[in-house]
Order: sequence, then structure tokens, then C-alpha cells
Amino acid sequence: MATELLLGLTFFLLLLLFPFAAPAREVPLSSCSAQIEAVSEKRNSSGLYLTLHHPRSPCSPAADLRNLPFSEVLHHESRRVASLSHRLQRGATAATATTAAVSVPLTQGTALGVGNYIARIGLGTPAKFASVIVDTGSSLSWVQCSPCKMSCHKQRDPIFNPAASSTYRPLPCSATECSELQSATLNPSACSRSATCIYEATYGDSSFSLGYLSKDKLSFSGSGALAGFTFGCGEDNEGLFGETAGIVGLAKNKLSLLSQIAPVYGNSFSYCLPTSSGVGFVSFGGYRSSEFSFTPMATSSLDKTLYFLKLTGITVARKSLAVSESVYAGTPTIIDSGTVITRLPEAAYAALSKAVVAAIGGKRPRAPPYSILDTCYRGIVAGLPVPEVELVFAGGATVRLSARNVMIDVKGGTTCLAFAAAGGVAIIGNRQQQTFKVVYDVGSQKIGFAANGCG
Repeated sequence: MATELLLGLTFFLLLLLFPFAAPAREVPLSSCSAQIEAVSEKRNSSGLYLTLHHPRSPCSPAADLRNLPFSEVLHHESRRVASLSHRLQRGATAATATTAAVSVPLTQGTALGVGNYIARIGLGTPAKFASVIVDTGSSLSWVQCSPCKMSCHKQRDPIFNPAASSTYRPLPCSATECSELQSATLNPSACSRSATCIYEATYGDSSFSLGYLSKDKLSFSGSGALAGFTFGCGEDNEGLFGETAGIVGLAKNKLSLLSQIAPVYGNSFSYCLPTSSGVGFVSFGGYRSSEFSFTPMATSSLDKTLYFLKLTGITVARKSLAVSESVYAGTPTIIDSGTVITRLPEAAYAALSKAVVAAIGGKRPRAPPYSILDTCYRGIVAGLPVPEVELVFAGGATVRLSARNVMIDVKGGTTCLAFAAAGGVAIIGNRQQQTFKVVYDVGSQKIGFAANGCG
């Protein structure tokens, strides 16, 4: 694979093609600036931060996904979940393999999907700002780079030109960062004829990015910046990236943005994922621990980059589901910013669905299943008597969900329970995280939750 990658890239770099860039769209700041200012006051952090937008928000600086049928969102999400399950299955295989086992070429990389939140970053000197996907399931950050001599997907902002930045430099194959690509992307690195490190990031939905591992200055919202930020400068990028410039990875890996910021701002970050009508943030640096209810950050040999935790119980209308802790413990559980619908162990999901249906009773007519969602009603969330649901984690951390965290409007006149049965991995999805401040304190190995973090 590395040889084919090298030959293909070398051949195309001989061609002098012009880059393709979609016209930049200005965000309607007049209608969104007030929300951005309001949420900045809730961060309670003096560190670096980025403003976050829901992918279907009118304030989002990326592609407008409001007209994308929710069935399409769920379709792409199913591929993301399958990719995450595949990663954990590979981890289980690796953990039980003998030292004499041969290595098998990777055929599937990290997860993606269209449920990820959007932020704007500045890259280079002078800084050129562009919209990117923010993803806790990805390690390597990358953006599309001109001259895009192979292929670039459509993006809203001008494509980053490394030749126009006085602080840009490609990394040689001898760089330590180049050797970290295997763990960051699940793909081996390659080396160009000029000894420049080549990365390949592949995703579960067949999207990919291929280019040069590089360093440049990264600028954040406000006046913060990080010099010498390691990222991929993509010369061949294809897939469904919502017309963003690329991805910022927040997983637990040496090449992730978190790890690169940690020496200065500490090994933690927090975010608030907003609803489609609000604005949120991701913040690096200190946080007020007194605001949060904490659960230990679990470790797993299945994957060292994802964020594991232990769900121990669920209550509906203040009554605990009759599900033993062993049911929850039997399926690895992660918290993920890019998965919309929470996946629960099958027995737990069945009990939750039954309890919610019993609580609602015959007050609203049922609707047919919608894609993977099988507990649906006619009407909208706002008009449904949804019971209070609480997620209980190890250590006693409890997340009390509002009606809009429990249900989701999927199409005109239909709303469904925003949970589904898990396959190989249980996932706390972003629908349940919306409006909560969530802190990932990797240094202290804990995850915290606080209500009312954003709109």
C-alpha cells in the first residue's frame, strides 16, 4: 500500500493542475454574534477555545445540512458506528494474538459521518481561517492544501496555500511525528522521493485524505495560537466532509490537538455541543471542577485513543430500570462527539424503550419505526409528555436528560426515542450530550458533566 501510495502521489505531483475551491460564504454574523458572545461567557476557562456549531445550524460556517433527510444522517452514522466497532474488534484480536502473528494490512480506518460539529480555525502566517470538523474519534488533524494536484472535495472557504505561509514546513520521514502516524490513522506512513513524510487517513465511509505531514501556526477564536502545530496537508481528499476544509482530531493520541496543546495548557479539554438553534464551544485549559459531576475515564486495551467510561444504570421517571450492571459491563462504552444516537446494550435498550412507552402511555399515537429508531410517536418532541431519563455512571455521576435529549424529531410529524441497540460497542451520542458541558480530563483520568453549558 505504501509503495502504491508513493508512486501515485509522485506521478500526480508532476502534473500542474489548478486547485478547485468553492466561493467562500460569509456567516451571517449579525444574527449569530450575540449567541457566540453569550456562550463565550459560559466557558469559564482562560485557555484557548473554538466556537462550535451544530451541523444543521443556520449559523454553521460549513455546508447547510438542514435539508439533508435525517434518514441520510442515520445511514452515514451507521457506517461510523460500524467503523468504531471494527476498530474495537481489531483491538480485541490484537490483544489476544501471539507474538508470532503476522500483521494484516488495514482495510478500514477511523470513523467519520455527518453528525460532527463544526468550528473555524486559522492556519499559517498570516492566518487563513477555514471551517473544520471537530471529532473526538479522530487523532490526526488535516486540511486540504493547494495546489491539490490530485483531488480536493468541495469546500466553502479558500483552500489553504502553504506557499503563502511564512511559518509552514513539511516534515521529513525521519521526524518522530512521522512514526506516530500508524497509531493516529491506523495506516502506515510513506516517504516521498524528497524524503517528506506522507500520511493517509481513511474513514469508515470510504472518505480519505492523503498528503504531507506538516507543521504551521494554528490560530484559535480570540487571540490564542499554537506554534508548530502538526497536521496533514492534504493533496488528495475525497468524501463527505460537509464542505469543510478538514478535521481537527481530539482523540487520545500524540498527534491529536489535545496532546499538542497539553504541555502549555494542560491535558484536558471541555466542550458544549449546542442544539441546531444554539452555539457551543470547545475549550482547552483550566475548568471549574466544582461545576461537574465526575466519572472515572476507563481504560481499554481495545483502543487506546477513544474515550471509555462505565455506564452503570438508567432511570426513567426516577425509577431504575431492572437491568443488572453486568449487562452494561458486558459491552465496552465510549463517549463520542460525532455519533448522534446513543447506543445501549440490547437488554438495556429494550428496558428503556419499554419504560418510556409505559410512561407516555396512550397519550399520543405511535408512529412506524424510522430507520434504526423503533420507538416513535406522531407529533413533535415539544408536544410529547416525555418522562425524565437519567444516565448513571461509575462513581455516581448522573446526567439528567431533558425531553429533547431523550427524543428527536426525525421528519414532519414524527418524533422517536433517540437511542438504539448497540452492536459491538455502546456509545453515548451527541444528542444526549447537547447543552451539557463535558470535560475530558485526560491528566486526571476522569470525565465530567455539567448542565446548562450552552443553548
